[in-house]
Amino acid sequence: MSDPSITERIRQRLNEVIDPELRLPITQLGMVGEISVDESGAAQVGVKLTIEACPMRSRIVEDVTAAAVRAEGVTTASVQLGVMTPQERAELKDHLRGGETGKVNHFAQPENLTRVYAVASGKGGVGKSSVTVNLACAMAAQGLKVGIVDADIHGFSVPDLMGITDKPTRLDEMILPPVAYGVKTISIGMFVEGNQAVAWRGPMLHRAVEQFLTDVHFGDLDVLLLDLPPGTGDIAISVAQLLPGSELLVVTTPQAAASNVAERAGALSSQTKQRVAGVIENMGPMTLPDGSSFELFGSGGGQLVADRLSESLQAEVPLLGSVPLDMNLREAGDDGEPVVLSAPDSPAGSALREIAARLAVQPRGFSGRKLPISPA
Repeated sequence: MSDPSITERIRQRLNEVIDPELRLPITQLGMVGEISVDESGAAQVGVKLTIEACPMRSRIVEDVTAAAVRAEGVTTASVQLGVMTPQERAELKDHLRGGETGKVNHFAQPENLTRVYAVASGKGGVGKSSVTVNLACAMAAQGLKVGIVDADIHGFSVPDLMGITDKPTRLDEMILPPVAYGVKTISIGMFVEGNQAVAWRGPMLHRAVEQFLTDVHFGDLDVLLLDLPPGTGDIAISVAQLLPGSELLVVTTPQAAASNVAERAGALSSQTKQRVAGVIENMGPMTLPDGSSFELFGSGGGQLVADRLSESLQAEVPLLGSVPLDMNLREAGDDGEPVVLSAPDSPAGSALREIAARLAVQPRGFSGRKLPISPA
């Protein structure tokens, strides 16, 4: 018969094991089954996976084994894997939803405190997706809970930039997004085979974004970033409708041709009633080893967009920073490891971390929001 004090110490250690997908202790998720310990201190821990084909099963086994052997009185540990029953899965989904029934876009609720940034650009090729993933990873590295929705349905690139090869896990109708570098990420690219094109029109695009916001379980996030397609088309309008509290981050390159188009992306906010949180200039002037400046795409375009938007919107739109041309940024994107992590002190890495820090210090505001508080 197992010593109750040892099994309780094991259970306490298992509080330290975090599910890789749900980012919560497995003890809170109902994943821990029977625990037994023989006279020699050999422990066996039952673990119930959410689904049979759980992609993180090996990591869960490793983490549970390591936690169990840290308990006093345990010499060795092994894991007995099982699978949740339909009833246990239903209880888990109820727990994750906080008791709510049906599909809900939590980010659109008045009481939700997640800061939502829609990263936009007037034209393609300005590095909007690279900016998105690096801001997300930099904020996650600062300790924030961050998610990304790759809303560029036709031109999805976030999975490659994040080095994500895992597929989302389906918990019945609920989707659990892969996690990379501490960032929960969802993209249509995770559901298509190979380099298949997505040939969808307006209503299907709207529905895809809506499903990302209702079916995907992100949990409680501090920040959600959406990588929008370039321009002011269907998805930009859908995001404004589905996320009325979202703020725009406008990405441009320094050249006049790009800044003129980027201004239109920001000006859309006057119709969608979104706030423009700021402008980010990408591919800005780089400093050469001899100290001279190399302006491949010119200079000043980011500040020009910020000034024009401030004037047209009658509200201050800051230039959040200029990210210089940097080979490290391109190489990091190709390698699937964002430059803020692979080369944090590089010119681009430093600039992006500074921009992320400016955005991260903006608190999740309570003004105008209904809080779940009632008088005693």
